[in-house]
Amino acid sequence: MTCTLILTRHAKSAWDTSAPSDHARPLNKRGRASAKALGDWLRDIDQLPGQVLSSSSQRTRETYQLMDLFAPAVFTERLFHASPEIIFEVLKQAEHPRTMILCHNPGIAAFAHAIVSHPPDHSRFDDYPTGATLIARFDIDRWSDLTWGSRKVVDFIVPRELLGA
Repeated sequence: MTCTLILTRHAKSAWDTSAPSDHARPLNKRGRASAKALGDWLRDIDQLPGQVLSSSSQRTRETYQLMDLFAPAVFTERLFHASPEIIFEVLKQAEHPRTMILCHNPGIAAFAHAIVSHPPDHSRFDDYPTGATLIARFDIDRWSDLTWGSRKVVDFIVPRELLGA
């Protein structure tokens, strides 16, 4: 059996907002379009998650909603600006063999580098821009068997490639 991880950084958020905190910042117009495009892309390649484990921030919630994934989501404060180690711990508790983690940089970029054995040949993988999505396959029966640095990259994309901008 295999498990598949869909690792997505939230879409582009607004900085010119009256949000009372970083946690409450919403998506901007480009971010909303990117989130929809990412959801369409996942449907087109038949990689919709069975569950989503997400940061509790406003921008990750909006990204999830606009992706229209039809997968149950758990929003947790633990994934808000989480370290790679926290992301790893959260993923090890996942229950569905195709799980999405939706969270933030810099932790998500560091986690992406640590979890794959060979990074994709993509100019944006290192900085993991907003909306960046990695799909990686793991030869494990359940997420609790997850280990560092031993997985195969299936795909990696950034919204700019989907939106043509």
